[in-house]
Amino acid sequence: MRTLAKALWLLFFSVLLCGVLYPLALWLVGQTFFPFQANGSLAHDARGNTIGSYLIAQPFTGDGYFHPRPSAASYNAAASSASNLAPSNPALRARVEADLKQITIKGEVPADIVTTSSSGLDPHITLQNAYYQLPRVVHARAQALHLPEEDVREKITKLLEQKAFAPLNGLGGEKIVNVLELNLVLRDDLY
Repeated sequence: MRTLAKALWLLFFSVLLCGVLYPLALWLVGQTFFPFQANGSLAHDARGNTIGSYLIAQPFTGDGYFHPRPSAASYNAAASSASNLAPSNPALRARVEADLKQITIKGEVPADIVTTSSSGLDPHITLQNAYYQLPRVVHARAQALHLPEEDVREKITKLLEQKAFAPLNGLGGEKIVNVLELNLVLRDDLY
């Protein structure tokens, strides 16, 4: 009976510590010191409606917007996954070839235009990818705003330089930009 009582007390304290106190401590630290991140890094429109998260990619298809990387999860956060296709897999080659056929701009294509991220939900693209998409975005924006393409290109180029960053102060790879953040500025604040 003593052994059973000790086991039950150990179970009770383990559940209390791991199931209540530890999660509560993490929640308190998150809400106190990092409330924006702890609540999903959500983006809101002018009326306060949630329109996305800066941490999860979402599809943009209009010519006047920057497009994210392809998603193996169809941009569904509940189904986060990589494609798990090896470079030698014919299915991966076929998908990349199909994606490349849809690209109308000639020249060297940045890899992240046709490859998925590990989670399938990476909200960032490389700065090289953004510059590759720049002619399409500039042309569509200039037509929509009835402005010269040179003026629009200058503003969007400044925006890209302003929003670009290298993870871990350059130790984590090349410069990247958040697609949602760019597209919100293009939609609301460019002019």
